[in-house]
Amino acid sequence: MKLVEEAARKRGLASKRMTSGAGHDAQMIARIAPAAMIFVPSIGGISHNPREHTPDADLVAGANILLDVTATLAAP
Repeated sequence: MKLVEEAARKRGLASKRMTSGAGHDAQMIARIAPAAMIFVPSIGGISHNPREHTPDADLVAGANILLDVTATLAAP
């Protein structure tokens, strides 16, 4: 989680630690390796619903955080 928070900070983005009640692959991976998830905000907080919508800029921001964390982990 620290890598995700640091990547967000470097890009001037806010981050917030959250507990997700939904079942995700991270639950299974966390048994054998550290895991974190990157959530992006949906308008009105709607998720897992056909009305769910996230602006492109927020999707790009989340993808960039993933890119930054991956690059950090891959660096020698």
